[in-house]
Amino acid sequence: MITIDTPRRMTDRKRAAVIGAAIEEFLAAGYDATSMDRIAARASVSKRTVYNHFPSKEALFAAILQQLWESSEAGEAPVYAADAPLRDQLLHHLSKKLTLLNDEAFLSLARVAIAAGIHSPERARDMVARMGEREEDLTVWIRAATEDGRLRTSDPVFASQQLQGLVKAFAFWPQVTMGQPPLTEDEQRKVAESAADMFLARYA
Repeated sequence: MITIDTPRRMTDRKRAAVIGAAIEEFLAAGYDATSMDRIAARASVSKRTVYNHFPSKEALFAAILQQLWESSEAGEAPVYAADAPLRDQLLHHLSKKLTLLNDEAFLSLARVAIAAGIHSPERARDMVARMGEREEDLTVWIRAATEDGRLRTSDPVFASQQLQGLVKAFAFWPQVTMGQPPLTEDEQRKVAESAADMFLARYA
């Protein structure tokens, strides 16, 4: 079967090529040193094509951030199950989270985002806000378990951020800021189990 490229398909492919080239440039040179000219050259498109899709470097970077946040929500959102043990549910959710945090492509993009945010407080605030949105699913799960009487907290958002922090202290920040290797499967299991146990000891 022969696939005929439509204008829409060609446009989508060029947009994806621009985003892919921008990610490579940001990783190689950092945000400030990356130019739209270099991105166009790496993507093998004209500079005009780049600007047709993204009016500025900031807009292009925002699209990359969106891709990062969307990847952090890959898969099904955590759904509270009233008839299942809380620990089992937490371990399932945390294991999925740790799988993402061990993905080198995700970590590399996160390094670029954080480095860019350091030089722009406004951009950093936007990233923090987006991070909060991406972790809302776990907040919903905690709120549901609380309403069911199985967790006790007056602030599900704080409890969610606390749990995320327990995981990221071992499986995100050391890798992003200090170049430590991803966790092994045994280390991931240890982090997930200890985080779940500490969380339940406080809130169950």
